[in-house]
Amino acid sequence: MGFDEFKPFLPLIIFGNIENLVLSSQGVIAGVNPLILAGLSLMFVIFWLLLGTLGTKVAIKYADLIEFIGGFAIFVLGLQAMLGALGIL
Repeated sequence: MGFDEFKPFLPLIIFGNIENLVLSSQGVIAGVNPLILAGLSLMFVIFWLLLGTLGTKVAIKYADLIEFIGGFAIFVLGLQAMLGALGIL
């Protein structure tokens, strides 16, 4: 398989991994068990892979809306993690 065949999945993989990193950082700040955190992180990565593989053809007409909502969710979760780390939340 060439790179051109993976291009449609690239945004889902990037946003899925960024969201996974944000959730992992929140788990570390909260003091979650690292083994549970690793298992949940793996579960989310597999979920994003399946979503990207199976759902792209269905969701492609809503790509702009999905990208906006995902980006906004990442922004809110990142802000929440930073405020939580500072003790504001």
